[in-house]
Amino acid sequence: MGRRRAGILVAALFLCTSGVNAEGERGTLRGRVSVHGGAAPAPRPSVADLGAPHPPDPPDKHRSVVYLETAPQGAFEEAERPHAVLDQKNQSFVPYVLAIPAGTTVDFLNSDSTYHNVFSLSKTKRFDLGRYPKGELRSVRFDHPGVVRVFCEIHSHMSAFILVFAHRYFATTDAEGRYRIAGIPPGTYSAVVWNDGNERARRSVTIPDGGGVIDQDFDLE
Repeated sequence: MGRRRAGILVAALFLCTSGVNAEGERGTLRGRVSVHGGAAPAPRPSVADLGAPHPPDPPDKHRSVVYLETAPQGAFEEAERPHAVLDQKNQSFVPYVLAIPAGTTVDFLNSDSTYHNVFSLSKTKRFDLGRYPKGELRSVRFDHPGVVRVFCEIHSHMSAFILVFAHRYFATTDAEGRYRIAGIPPGTYSAVVWNDGNERARRSVTIPDGGGVIDQDFDLE
């Protein structure tokens, strides 16, 4: 029995050490996505908007999502996913685009003084949360990869995108257009840039054996 336990411990130690080495050999893809073009046009007011103290905030269409089209999924991916929040502020969804791994639960918070009704008719996930007031939230779990377009039944100008991925190799650009995807295994991949409902760019990238940092910038006209 003692020898058997010793063998199990040695095997476990080997697996842990192999995992550390494999992680150390992984690479990082980073860069900047520049989105050219003017500001988004002001949304057309609806009857529900009349008398509102402030005009609705326009969506931030300069935010992009960079992701690997196909990528391996780790054998020991975390089973539990954190909650993400898609807020509703000044009659706008914040953020305009939300990227999450499959299995994530999204909390739809209402921070406005008016009622909202979040719904989606997307094939990836159909739902209707009904009307609810300021300070309340309602949640939806997204189990399947794909693109989900969400709207507000009360305010027709409100919309947002939720991108659900089957892997974790994706990133949303920050306010300056920068992105960073870490922990990528060696190999050649198609890096895709998604912006405002469409694939806008695609490029082949290679993570060399031994890892390292690969810089890749994109210009979207």
